[in-house]
Amino acid sequence: MTGNDRERHPASSPRAAVFVLALCAALQCASWSVAQTMSPPGEPLPAVEKSCLYNDSHLHLTNYIQEGPSAADFLKIMGDRVCRSTLFGIPLQQMWSYPLSGDIRPTYYLESDAPLYYYSFTDAVIAMEYRALPPRDQARFDPMITGFNPADMYAADHVRRVLTLFPGVFEGIGEFTIHKEFVSSKIAGGPASLINPALDRLLDFAGDVGLVAIIHNDIVMPFTSEDKVRPYLAQLGGLFSRHPKTTIIWAHLGLGRVVQPVKGQLAYMQQLLANPAMSNIYLDLSWDQLAKYIVANDATTAATADLINKYPDRFLFGTDFVAPRSPEKYFAVYQMYQPLWAKLSPEAREKVLKGNYERLFDAARVKVRAWERGNVPSVAAAQ
Repeated sequence: MTGNDRERHPASSPRAAVFVLALCAALQCASWSVAQTMSPPGEPLPAVEKSCLYNDSHLHLTNYIQEGPSAADFLKIMGDRVCRSTLFGIPLQQMWSYPLSGDIRPTYYLESDAPLYYYSFTDAVIAMEYRALPPRDQARFDPMITGFNPADMYAADHVRRVLTLFPGVFEGIGEFTIHKEFVSSKIAGGPASLINPALDRLLDFAGDVGLVAIIHNDIVMPFTSEDKVRPYLAQLGGLFSRHPKTTIIWAHLGLGRVVQPVKGQLAYMQQLLANPAMSNIYLDLSWDQLAKYIVANDATTAATADLINKYPDRFLFGTDFVAPRSPEKYFAVYQMYQPLWAKLSPEAREKVLKGNYERLFDAARVKVRAWERGNVPSVAAAQ
């Protein structure tokens, strides 16, 4: 069921309306200043050793020009310090426009005025990298589908097609972008939207299958005043309320390179986490850009730790590293958060760094494999 026949406007849902009122009140509260070798379908993958530091809930194997290490090479970087990691590419390709850049080859979206465009082949790359690994190594990865345009009503069909072509591989969708500083405006064909029925159709499908969804959506537009906060928050509240069956991870607490914490940031997060109707919504602590806000001073670190200690089941850690090439740079992100780890209770720290990841992605493995057995002919025939 895609839910296309449902009313999509956020204000139309009583549940959404209550959420919007709560979050608007929260914004008045205190500020935060600163060749295939897979296990047979249905069989569990081998157990993963637990003598490690963390699971990585947010890892891009490739960059904005679709370059990066192999999955086998990334395993060497992980070593015995990372238990498991998500595995996804970047769905957007930076165009190399000769009239704009000449012989200078842009490798990042801030290095050129040329547009970004969706690169669906990234999903096939991730699938083949995963399938090239032996089962013991596959057990350490949780691949995600990213190569779709969330503004396209066919996005859900793309996800279904990838699951059908590569059964036994994927467990989620994302990280995909709705509103992101400097990125959304560069996307060929225009940006996605939180109130586009295409996004609802996509998340409905993810919920039906059991896929985890990682969404990037800035909490506010960059360089805007506080009164511009509410539209995104109201639309997010409506989106979350329309998809109670879908496990959604909101990346980076809605922050970014220039999107700084808004007035009432932590109070808003608490309103979301305290709402039993939003129990399917999780927050990831990922990206070095988020770390700079959290560990800016002892007060910001302590306030963040207090929130996590109160809701330890709802946070996951991820590096958000792009195309890692060296252990030093990769593990530096984890080290940036050390002041926060030190302020968490042992129970909360264990859940944020390991337990919550395992709970969500283990459940996704079971649900998605079950869906494949019922919906993918090749898998059904193998039973």
